[in-house]
Amino acid sequence: MAQRPTAPRGRNPEQTGQAAWMATEKVNAELFTLTYGAIVRQVLHDYEDCVEDVNKKLDSMGFEMGCRLVEDFLAKTSTARCGDFKETAEVVAKVGLRLFLGIGTRVGEWNPEGTECVITLDTNPLADFVELPEKYRDLSYSQMLCGVIRGALEMVSVRVTCEWARDALRGGDGYELRLR
Repeated sequence: MAQRPTAPRGRNPEQTGQAAWMATEKVNAELFTLTYGAIVRQVLHDYEDCVEDVNKKLDSMGFEMGCRLVEDFLAKTSTARCGDFKETAEVVAKVGLRLFLGIGTRVGEWNPEGTECVITLDTNPLADFVELPEKYRDLSYSQMLCGVIRGALEMVSVRVTCEWARDALRGGDGYELRLR
């Protein structure tokens, strides 16, 4: 089996993410957003509007996607193995989210042990055109993204929990993911 090439260690994750984004075939953003909305709506219907079960199902669906997307990520970016959790979070935020969603991010709010951080998203394309009715106030509409991150990282032997720390659809003033 051929060994996966590795990117030079000195390469900035933002540069790697931007280069991968520029080299990737794009999908119409509105079509992507509306398709995701249709998926969420169908899951709500399938689970008879039980928000707790829908949140779990979206996370599970995302996990399965992440398990498959990691191969595409590694093939397109030739990313080297990360040395620690801080580097892993930077690669997820600056390369992975840029590659697959085309968004800018910041990583911060590290705990003293370097085992927990917050990824702030400049925008959330999954939530464009979305307003949640009051009966869905507990719906974690973009929960699939947390599952994708968990699934992808588990495939490279990194176990994390991922949850929305702030979500504008649920009254927050932006979008932040907490990784630990």
